Amino acid sequence: MTHIPVLLKEVIEILNPKEGEFFIDGTLGAGGHAKEILKKIGSGGGFLGVDWDKEAIRKLKAEDFKNHRNAIFVQGNYAGLPEILKKNNLPKADGLIIDLGFSSDQLEILGRGFSFLRDEILDMRYDVDSENLTAAELINSFSEKDLADIFFKYGEERFSRQIAKKIVEQRKKKRILTTFDLSAAIEGAVPRNYERGRIPRSRSFASLRGRHPSTRIFQALRIYVNDELGNLKKFLENLEKVANSKGRVAIISFHSLEDRLVKNHFNELVKRNKAEFLIKKFIRASEEETRNNPRSRSAKLRAIQLAG
Repeated sequence: MTHIPVLLKEVIEILNPKEGEFFIDGTLGAGGHAKEILKKIGSGGGFLGVDWDKEAIRKLKAEDFKNHRNAIFVQGNYAGLPEILKKNNLPKADGLIIDLGFSSDQLEILGRGFSFLRDEILDMRYDVDSENLTAAELINSFSEKDLADIFFKYGEERFSRQIAKKIVEQRKKKRILTTFDLSAAIEGAVPRNYERGRIPRSRSFASLRGRHPSTRIFQALRIYVNDELGNLKKFLENLEKVANSKGRVAIISFHSLEDRLVKNHFNELVKRNKAEFLIKKFIRASEEETRNNPRSRSAKLRAIQLAG
């Protein structure tokens, strides 16, 4: 599957990268936003790209960005950007993009259990060298209540208790180690007419029209395993250490909890006269974009400019 960057046109228009500026993409993924930013800042500009996934960094350095001598690529967590800037003797950014989704490459290629459409080991860590629990370790060790809480909080799954109960029953018979193991337990816990029903595993993820019962559970596990909300909170707290006094910051979120954190922090900065809105509220993907890229349907783009 070819990765399509979400809200690309809108991000570039709002951040307005200029010749000679220094920009950061804290969530490189497949590099879709980065490619357009590099075109705008030219050879006189500077660029830092960060991603947890060392394979994504390796691929981008070796293939897509091998001729960009003004670009630096670092494997790391965007929450640690202040330390990354200091270590690499880099200035604060004129512009910054954070895309809280994950690329289609990660979903389809890496084989880490992000997708329930293929039978893979349940890992779900962006950084496989981290000490975080894998999704399989979590699924096989957490209590029924804790699992239900994770599914409800991070996946907004209304059948969270039923699914957690079924998982605990299933793991007593056999440990749940793969995506198909987990998906089978989930399907066995929800009504047959769950939303638009069961979707064949043979179909492409991008072509799904209904929501498979595993979708929200896999999302919840991914968010929890990678502490995505904790990382976002840390990043927002350190924003003024990363962007300069007139720095433009754009964040794309895909989950209501992520968006709430971004909205509240941006509102607080504006209230304290430390920033101004580049977008009054938020921007969603157009109908045309959601047709071409279904994963963009839940995306929200918010942006501010710091006022130093």
